[in-house]
Amino acid sequence: MFDIRNIRAAVLDMDGTLIDSMGIWHQIDKDFFAEHNLVPPKGISNQVNKMTMQEWADFFTRKFDIHMTGEQVIRRIGEMAYTYYAEKIPMKPYVIDFLDFLDSRNIRYGIATATYRKSAEAALKRLGILDRMQFILTAEEVPSSKKTPEMFLKSAERLGSSVENTLVVEDSLHCIQTAVRAGFPTIAVHDASVPLHEQEEIRKLVSLYGSDFKEILQKINPERL
Repeated sequence: MFDIRNIRAAVLDMDGTLIDSMGIWHQIDKDFFAEHNLVPPKGISNQVNKMTMQEWADFFTRKFDIHMTGEQVIRRIGEMAYTYYAEKIPMKPYVIDFLDFLDSRNIRYGIATATYRKSAEAALKRLGILDRMQFILTAEEVPSSKKTPEMFLKSAERLGSSVENTLVVEDSLHCIQTAVRAGFPTIAVHDASVPLHEQEEIRKLVSLYGSDFKEILQKINPERL
């Protein structure tokens, strides 16, 4: 049974959790393929969003006839993403309320994201929450991203908390599976980009699931604590 009184720290995902960014990655994939006069294969975005940066770059350079190295692919995708993060992507509803709640309970928190550091910092700064984070840990520092528990474990270490006392807040199935297998109490917030069958699996795995952070807070129900 999930009990917020046991939580000392929180590891927060960014894309699809704190910010409404997953849709822009579909557009970036289309734009990137268009730059090379290619038509993106059906379902390519859902396929690559579970890959690390290096895996995506290797996949693209191996499968398609282009003259780019993997490093050039990673750099170009980062350039294309930056404008969206710096200028356009909105915060998801009730995020500030959730951060305020964590603050009210002296729960320290930081970001663990597969996104490029430059883009992550730009978005969080524009939205006014960068300074609230203890740290940002990205796939540039942890190349395995969230396919292994390394990013979550490093985050807990930075927060000075044990696994069992560190809450993971996510939206995507493969990340949630990794966190749960590693022993982290995990909650999920709905994101429309997640396929229905994956949403159903997520509900089975997590301690709490909410359509947004307002519902998450209602389920935690701090008035009774």
